[in-house]
Amino acid sequence: MDFKLTDVQLLELIELNKESGFRSLMHQYQEQTYWHIRRMVTTHEDADDVVQNTFIKVFKNLDKFKGDSKLYTWIYRIATNESLTYLKNRKKRHSESIDETENNIENKLVADAYFDGDSIQLLLQKAIIGLPDKQKAVFNLRYYEEMPYRDMSEILETSVGALKASYHHAVKKIEEFIKNGK
Repeated sequence: MDFKLTDVQLLELIELNKESGFRSLMHQYQEQTYWHIRRMVTTHEDADDVVQNTFIKVFKNLDKFKGDSKLYTWIYRIATNESLTYLKNRKKRHSESIDETENNIENKLVADAYFDGDSIQLLLQKAIIGLPDKQKAVFNLRYYEEMPYRDMSEILETSVGALKASYHHAVKKIEEFIKNGK
């Protein structure tokens, strides 16, 4: 049976033995962190790279975690920042237009052996790809993770009101995309 450790238990394990405690932390949070990142960067290969960078940063900064927030929101903040940085760098690396970038991402998603969605799920993913990066993060956290706005506020370091507005705008854009079939 798989059980979850509390933040206090994980932090105590890390204090006793950083490597062993970190393995427990990764075991507990790696899958949900992967899916959070995957929804942001879209492809499996990109998500793997960003997950690796995220957990390297988590490991290096464990001693800086003060317990002012939940451990998972702290990890998600790092994962979100790493994802946004990755997306920004990807856009810089490719000197193509935003439309070309989105088309390339859509093509990778369709060809991705790890994507198992149907045509409706693919249409939703295409709509999400077209969102600005921060709206994409807000939408994914709220829609897929059903995360409370107060936790999202800790992760994205913005007000609950701004998050609600951002989510509302993202939903409207997605509805419009789906209604028009693109």
